[in-house]
Amino acid sequence: MKFFVLFFSVIFAGILIAGEKPYAPEKMPGTTIVSAEEVIEMILANPELVVIDSRKKTEYIKGHIEGAMNILNTELVLEDLEFIVPDRTTALLFYCNGVRCLRSSDSITRAARWGYTNLFWFRGGWKEWTEKRLPVVTD
Repeated sequence: MKFFVLFFSVIFAGILIAGEKPYAPEKMPGTTIVSAEEVIEMILANPELVVIDSRKKTEYIKGHIEGAMNILNTELVLEDLEFIVPDRTTALLFYCNGVRCLRSSDSITRAARWGYTNLFWFRGGWKEWTEKRLPVVTD
């Protein structure tokens, strides 16, 4: 009986752990992590800033940061990014759903690999933005 209890406990614990989303890295080489307040300052101070929302289109439609363009991380390809941002020194800011979302960190990894050098990451993402009740745009 003890064997069965132990066996099912291990199986159940594995299912619970597998269901948890991993945390995004705490830092990324060559990338500056910014807070929601810093995002606002950057947008106001730099009209050339390109903001990329790496979330799914359905999430983007429900609400996003004004001026952000939606490019899902798995759909981000070099040719499209070069078309949007031909100068690889242009400031690029990426965000997704927050610290339990890996989409923006994946997009940043791709951009860095392609030679983009002025990278910013709003790691707190949409979760931090909405918790602070900052303005949102819906489509």
